[in-house]
Amino acid sequence: MHPDLLRYSCQVALPGFGEASQQLLQNAKVLVVGAGGLGCPSAQYLAASGVGTVGIADFDTVSISNLHRQVLYNPSDVGQLKAEVACERLQKQNPGIKLVPHTAKITSGNVMQVIEGYDIVIDGTDNFDTRYLLNDAGVLAGKPIVYGAIYQYEGQVAVWNVLNKDGTCSPNYRDLFPQVDATQIPNCTEGGVIPTLAGIIGCMQANEVIKYITKAGEVLAGKVLVFDAQTMQSRIIKIGTTTKTNITALQKTADIPTITATEAKKGLANDTIELVDVRTDQERDEFDIGGMHFELDEVEDNLDEFEAGKSYVFYCSSGKRSGEAVKLLQQRLPGVKAYSLEGGLGSWNQD
Repeated sequence: MHPDLLRYSCQVALPGFGEASQQLLQNAKVLVVGAGGLGCPSAQYLAASGVGTVGIADFDTVSISNLHRQVLYNPSDVGQLKAEVACERLQKQNPGIKLVPHTAKITSGNVMQVIEGYDIVIDGTDNFDTRYLLNDAGVLAGKPIVYGAIYQYEGQVAVWNVLNKDGTCSPNYRDLFPQVDATQIPNCTEGGVIPTLAGIIGCMQANEVIKYITKAGEVLAGKVLVFDAQTMQSRIIKIGTTTKTNITALQKTADIPTITATEAKKGLANDTIELVDVRTDQERDEFDIGGMHFELDEVEDNLDEFEAGKSYVFYCSSGKRSGEAVKLLQQRLPGVKAYSLEGGLGSWNQD
């Protein structure tokens, strides 16, 4: 066996795999969007298996609260860009492949350019705007999207937009969820997530990519695998063989105004801003920097608390829920100046 293949000897020995399948992996280019709980194990196993080019897209930085499930990072990485840390670590794991960090936020303005050079995309995101954006871009560009989602003890995996033999495409995310109200769905920070679930679902996503590239087995196209970590049971839900959607253009990404912790503290000192906490009651009891308090799903019921001409800085643990709150105010109260605290309370404490 060629010395370069010794590393992969166990998978090359698989029935029906061989050196030809390994060469397919070597020639493949895979983009992992979201270097978090799902993206870390996905990228790690893709790199280990010998995928020739692995791109990692994430504009976020490492925080302490990430470490229980985002296994590529350690405490010394806090504050550093996830994509860069992940690529550096995986390059050491496998020097024979190419790692490409993408540190700009994925938006409607750059998503087509970012995914253009890749064969397949892993969706490891944790917000619905980016998930829909990736889905739509995948459809327009003819790229399969490997979907993964986790919450508490349950995870989901599917492969969207796979080309069928008759020239049609398999269902995509909008076939399953035409529209989602993100303010009504708690995230992992609010509802929690068992860390091992992230590893399980992330590995399943990597497995679907390997199957797709090597044409081995049956990928989860037209169906969704639902896994329960408490019972260790899974079921597959069939959603059809062909998409029923008609996606012709990308929806423009909302521009969410942000403010740094330093700027927010200056504003507080000068009495020019007011803080608004959109975390849960339990989170606020544990740590409180002041301001009004409404959980994210309560903001819409309290719009009369916000005055035109005033400036409000919404905050949560990471900046994701506060961004949703700012989007809501932009839609409902355009006369109110609203900002999301960049990086959430993690940046506040670091500052």
